[in-house]
Amino acid sequence: MDAREAFENRQPDGPRNAVHAGRPLLLADNVVKRYGKFQALSGVSLSVQPNTVHSVIGPNGAGKTTLFHTLTGTVPLTSGAIHLDGRNISHLPDHARVQLGVARSFQVTSLFPSLTVRENLRLAAQGVAPRQAMRFWSGPLGRDAHGDLIGAIAERLGLLRVLDRTSSQLSHGQQRRLEVGLALAARPKVIFLDEPTSGMGIDDIDSMKAIIAGLRSDLTVVLIEHNMGIVMDISDTITVMHLGKVLVEGTPRAVRQDEAVRRAYLGNMMTGGR
Repeated sequence: MDAREAFENRQPDGPRNAVHAGRPLLLADNVVKRYGKFQALSGVSLSVQPNTVHSVIGPNGAGKTTLFHTLTGTVPLTSGAIHLDGRNISHLPDHARVQLGVARSFQVTSLFPSLTVRENLRLAAQGVAPRQAMRFWSGPLGRDAHGDLIGAIAERLGLLRVLDRTSSQLSHGQQRRLEVGLALAARPKVIFLDEPTSGMGIDDIDSMKAIIAGLRSDLTVVLIEHNMGIVMDISDTITVMHLGKVLVEGTPRAVRQDEAVRRAYLGNMMTGGR
């Protein structure tokens, strides 16, 4: 069994991203989020198709991260509905959504610095394993119960050679890839990536871009990214947000050519193919 087969075969209960043809994997319907009198999201709707890269862009304060928080269950929504693979998950907490196939990375890398890459990935994998597998810390760290999955993820992210280094010994680019690996270890249907190229050099950016583009072969990606070259090159659909609302949604070509988007956000930054 090679690494890719191991990754796919470790998906519990068959392919996690199997959906009915034409049905969105993730659907947000008129989502509203208020903090007191401040309305951070004002009726946001989006439809994310399976096996696609769906990017959410807009300037700081547009509501992108708040949208991620509501979709992943980090914060409760005020009103509206969220469906995953046809199931209403609007009021489920984040840990319950993880069990159903939602995973995310954060803009600020959060790893266990004293643990190896292997141990970081193993703990992430055990986080969605049956509860009895986590009786004591010493047991899970002392055996390689998720070896196939760990190896597959490490190969996919270019981390095989550093599996036994502590995460504090990794370069910034490797740490960012490991952060994605922790989300992949949850065996998700949909992965939310919040600024995965933040702070990276050009070589690491190119590597991460290729990784993200390749993820859609197995699962669905929802991406927040300020690098317009990446967004335009690898996105299937782009949602442009403005002041807590959806301004435009469409293909990279449609978004690039939209005059409202040009005026509001992108201007000369709209680069990349497609």
